[in-house]
Amino acid sequence: MPSPTLGAAGEQAAATYYQDRGYAVVARNYRHGRAEIDLIVEQAQPPRLVFVEVKVRTDLRYGFPEEFVTPAQQQRIRRAAEQFILHRDWQHDIRFDILSLTPNSQGFRIDAFEDAF
Repeated sequence: MPSPTLGAAGEQAAATYYQDRGYAVVARNYRHGRAEIDLIVEQAQPPRLVFVEVKVRTDLRYGFPEEFVTPAQQQRIRRAAEQFILHRDWQHDIRFDILSLTPNSQGFRIDAFEDAF
C-alpha cells in the first residue's frame, strides 16, 4: 500500500493529468457514507462529469494498480456518484475512470482507463 504522501502526490498528478486535458477539478476525496471518490472532474464540451478512482502502486509484483478496484468498491463509488449527481442536479453524461499510477524518474507513469466500470 502506498504511503499517504505518495497517495497525495498521485492524486495531485491525476488532477494535473485531467486539467492538462481541459477538465476542471470539481471535487477531491468526495465522501458519502463508506465510499470515497478520489477525484471528480468536469468536461465542458460535451458536458460530462468523470468520477475517478486513483490507484498508486510502487510494487507491481502482485498486479497492476487498476486491478485493485474491486466490484464492491465500484458499487460504493457508484452510490457516492449518485448522491453527488442528485446534489448537483446534474443532467448530463457521466463516466467512471481508473487512473493507474506507478512512480518513475519523471514523477509517475499514468495509464488512464476511461469508462472503466
